[in-house]
Amino acid sequence: MTERAVPSVEEGTASGAPLAGAEAAPTLVDIRNLVKYYPIHGGVLRRKVGDVKAVDDVSFDVRRGEVFGLVGESGCGKSTLGRTLIRLQPPTGGSASIDGEPIFTKKGADLKRLRRRMQIIFQDPVGSLNPRMPISDIIGEGLLAQADRENGWGNSANRTKRIEDYLEAVGLRRDFTRRYPHEFSGGQRQRIGIARALALDPEFVVCDEPVSALDVSIQSQILNLLLDLRREFNLTYLFIAHNLSVVQYISDRVGVMYLGKIVELAPVEELYENPRHPYTVALLSAVPDSDPRTRKKRIVLRGDVPSPAAPPSGCRFHTRCWLRERLGNPENCVTEEPEFREIKGDHRVACHWAEKVTEGTVEKAAAESVTIDTAEPISAV
Repeated sequence: MTERAVPSVEEGTASGAPLAGAEAAPTLVDIRNLVKYYPIHGGVLRRKVGDVKAVDDVSFDVRRGEVFGLVGESGCGKSTLGRTLIRLQPPTGGSASIDGEPIFTKKGADLKRLRRRMQIIFQDPVGSLNPRMPISDIIGEGLLAQADRENGWGNSANRTKRIEDYLEAVGLRRDFTRRYPHEFSGGQRQRIGIARALALDPEFVVCDEPVSALDVSIQSQILNLLLDLRREFNLTYLFIAHNLSVVQYISDRVGVMYLGKIVELAPVEELYENPRHPYTVALLSAVPDSDPRTRKKRIVLRGDVPSPAAPPSGCRFHTRCWLRERLGNPENCVTEEPEFREIKGDHRVACHWAEKVTEGTVEKAAAESVTIDTAEPISAV
């Protein structure tokens, strides 16, 4: 793979605008029927008694050069999907490929080579860095593991220069290499994590809630940095988050997950202006308005999120669906799993009654839910 030059990146210069032509770009990562189950063991003999269905038959693609946002409540399977996709944990079923090259079938030296093409930025900037290692070793560990005659990363001088270049690229000083993680703030630690991910010159980066543990002021700096780096390095992101405002700012397309499945997928403008799944509508109604004088009507979901070990039959959202109640509880919501179908252009939704989601029904549902006392509020914002 031809290495890209390392740029000099300044803070706060990025724009949230998507790359031109992102929608027409070819597919880089293709996921088909991805399944990840965790076995449940019980009894004296610790026999398998069931499965936690963390990711259950998920299919979508990520186009080259885009930011694909993945959003949903805590526990819906977002992080599990990202970690499974880049082989941090084995899949239960399904297939995935990067630029046509299979991901899940690789072993040994082929898997090691493939790992250079995919990297991850972790959520916790503290726990993801080894406190006993200096920054040069944290970033250089992957370079040393992937060193060969062609890249020359086994040479200490070459490796040190590359580490310093990437520290500078993420807005840190080159002489920080001998410092330890405890000497840095949370935002600086996340920058180190970003430099570690990019040092191997990947094409595809999974951003696993990279700003959720940071202060609001630092969040904007990291988001702008990620957008700058995307342009400079021609990167493709799978951006996992639970903050809908962050996803709207950085993403080109957005997928909404609920209980292990993607229930809606659309370009970011289309999804935020015209949501068609009742779950997406409820999530967006919980986003605070930028004007504090505006009192926004919110759709409050009743009941708890069902257990992924025993998901409901039919549509998994039907136990909490405000639209189903307004339609008189149609039977097919319970008995038939909705098809993940295209309703408009690149807008896909898994709902039998998506066409019934109108401005009028949403307003009535929001007005009626004002007096509802819910056991668990929406956690997506």
